[in-house]
Amino acid sequence: MAGGQQPGRGRRDLRAPLLPGSGPLARVPAAAVFGLVLVLFVVGVVVRGPVGAGLLGALALIVLGLLGATWRVLSPADRALRIVVFVILVAVLVSVLS
Repeated sequence: MAGGQQPGRGRRDLRAPLLPGSGPLARVPAAAVFGLVLVLFVVGVVVRGPVGAGLLGALALIVLGLLGATWRVLSPADRALRIVVFVILVAVLVSVLS
């Protein structure tokens, strides 16, 4: 592979399930989730005001829900990174309301 990456290591396959197992999130492709997050974030920032804050709030709740659902299987570094992303998202939400 290019750059010496071995299969199963390094980058995650975007066609792979979001979460392992047989739950409802296991059937959601990671690329679809990324697209949804990107659209909600961009529209929320561009629209601004209460509507934009509502979209960013919905995104924050989704991120928080995913964090709660995956907390047990995340490494401490992954937990910290996801908490930082959540805090940044909340900061953007507050700035959109201002």
